[in-house]
Amino acid sequence: MAFCSTCGAQIADGTTTCGACAARAGFTPVPTGAPAAAPAAAPAASAPGAMADNVAGMLAYITIIPAIIFLVMEPYNRSRFVRFHSFQNIFFVVALIVCWIAFTILAMVLAFIPILGHLILALLWFALAVGSFVAWIVMLLKANGGQMWKLPFIGDMAEKQANAI
Repeated sequence: MAFCSTCGAQIADGTTTCGACAARAGFTPVPTGAPAAAPAAAPAASAPGAMADNVAGMLAYITIIPAIIFLVMEPYNRSRFVRFHSFQNIFFVVALIVCWIAFTILAMVLAFIPILGHLILALLWFALAVGSFVAWIVMLLKANGGQMWKLPFIGDMAEKQANAI
């Protein structure tokens, strides 16, 4: 079993082209008896001085600005790996904004409950902050490791967008 070095898709033994991206060469063979694992991202070698895909994927999570830049800038907008992480970060930020709006509305409702309402709201804000921070750190580390780790709902949307281009 082999993996395409361009898109990371599994390639059947004996084939010369990738069915997912139509790349010709550069398959990464998996040793016999070893479990099949997702391959690490290959460096973007199409432009001199371009950073590796895993570094670009990790930088896409720093803020929303690098994610947008990577989606419009060559050679990163041709890499499925970088597009996936850029879209996942954008969708993650949008989800956090939606949660912030929902929590603000909930705060207006819970403000009428004297002590318990404020306590519940503080715990919810803390859970959202810690949960989103941990998810952000995990996404940073997985992108740097060359893995396409998906968040439950957001990752599927990001994968569809990354494959659409």
